Amino acid sequence: MIDVALIKEHAEVIGADGVHIGTVDRVEGNRIKLTKKDSGEGSHRGHHHFISLELVADVEGDKVRLSADGDVAVTFEEEDGGKPVH
Repeated sequence: MIDVALIKEHAEVIGADGVHIGTVDRVEGNRIKLTKKDSGEGSHRGHHHFISLELVADVEGDKVRLSADGDVAVTFEEEDGGKPVH
């Protein structure tokens, strides 16, 4: 598992393919809380989404690289209560 201390506020979260997923707000428990500006559209807009730390493959400076490509990684996003976004 990745050392969570390496995950910094405002780091970019990217898929294994380099696609932007979001921006780190902070780490909460076993999940990365993404900033609201990356929350998507429609009913998902304006609140935080979360990515499990289990998806983190590496931390490369100011980038958090996930183990899944961007189009797959977003399907694992959760809302505050743990409910899947998609």
